[in-house]
Amino acid sequence: MHTGLFHEIDFEKDQKWSGHLGIPFSIDRSPYFQVKIPIFRIKNGAGPKLLLMAGNHGDEYEGEITLTRLYRRLDAKDIKGEITVLPFANLPAVMAARRRSPLDEGNLNRAFPGDAAGTPTFRLAHFLEHELFPRHDVVFDIHSGGTSMAHVPCALIERQGPPEMFGHALRLMEGLGMPFAFVAENGATAPTSMAAAARAGAIGLSGEFGGGGTVTPQTMAFTARAVDRLLLALGLVQAPVLGPHAPVERVTELLALQSHAQAVFATRRGWFEPAVTVGARVKAGDIAGWYHDFERPELAEEVLRFPADGIVISQRLHTDSQSGDCLVQVGRALSREELPAR
Repeated sequence: MHTGLFHEIDFEKDQKWSGHLGIPFSIDRSPYFQVKIPIFRIKNGAGPKLLLMAGNHGDEYEGEITLTRLYRRLDAKDIKGEITVLPFANLPAVMAARRRSPLDEGNLNRAFPGDAAGTPTFRLAHFLEHELFPRHDVVFDIHSGGTSMAHVPCALIERQGPPEMFGHALRLMEGLGMPFAFVAENGATAPTSMAAAARAGAIGLSGEFGGGGTVTPQTMAFTARAVDRLLLALGLVQAPVLGPHAPVERVTELLALQSHAQAVFATRRGWFEPAVTVGARVKAGDIAGWYHDFERPELAEEVLRFPADGIVISQRLHTDSQSGDCLVQVGRALSREELPAR
């Protein structure tokens, strides 16, 4: 299949291998330029097949650091099965410290199923959905809130696929040891990596592991523990690679984000002052924050209120805001009775 992308991956050979994906994209400085995206493979015999990826958005660093560290520590003899590691998926965005690629303004997590004849972001999405994802049993795409958002640490799966696959995905997600988890409902045709994994026949796992365009000891610990627990649950390794880790303190709490009505959006220029932090439990009508107008300082600030009961899952970090910016989101509690039978 023509995917508009070049690689030299040998999917059959038992080895620890590093190389690059090459995406042709002529630029002024270099007419035969290729975007060179690092990719790693570790294979040892038959067994589970796992794809670990980060850098879907360039300014989300927990996964990028964790996955490069994982590859350096693992040898083929340490595993049973196959692990593919794509730590800087949208490399131009990573190197520019941006959410989207500076080459084509592409948001990789809105580019699936991609286009083999498109710009680099869409060529990469096409390769992932049509060649790389189908070769794996599980795809784990690690995210965070990025530069502009604080996000509660959580895991995520999509509500789709046959009941037995959804049940397996739910067990793997809960096994990551995160304090919160989402069952998203973006639909089978969504342009996200999780919908693409489902279309490719793989179980898709994701999550938000930090935010603010930085990392902390806590967010790095959450990420490393989740990766190790997934490797152990799949039987790819027999002992933690990135550990030792703190024990899981409590059962994962399931949340749902099903409507834009669970968020507060800016409708004009303003300066946002939050009233709570992420992870807070709130009721509909509670004060979410205040919206100031520096251009008309004689006017009282606007009081913003939460639109629903639940957990504050994300919140804008930049005070200066524009119309359309999401200021805060609330995830509602999801009971297991609401989940499909499995």
